[in-house]
Amino acid sequence: MNWINLTDINQLDLIIEESKIKPVIIFKHSTRCIISKMALRSFESDYNLGDAFECYYLDLIAHRDISNEIANRFGIEHQSPQILIIKNGIVIYNESHEGIDANVLKQYV
Repeated sequence: MNWINLTDINQLDLIIEESKIKPVIIFKHSTRCIISKMALRSFESDYNLGDAFECYYLDLIAHRDISNEIANRFGIEHQSPQILIIKNGIVIYNESHEGIDANVLKQYV
């Protein structure tokens, strides 16, 4: 996967703008959680949609403030791990834990 690291809260404005051109994925990952690590590995191994999405990776341990801002801006409860799809500036899909499945994303392209 070609992840873009989400490390600055100001990137959220860019993500909203990018989502008007093509859908954006944000994968919120806890580097201390084995479930999160397994979900990330599974997602990466199953993802086969090339550049259909802009894909952002958020390290929750290093950037909890960004995760909190995502919850505030998009009205989505924080989970870890969690995947969000943003299109036209709004979250159109979110899932967490074992529900994260790269194959579901095909319907959002």
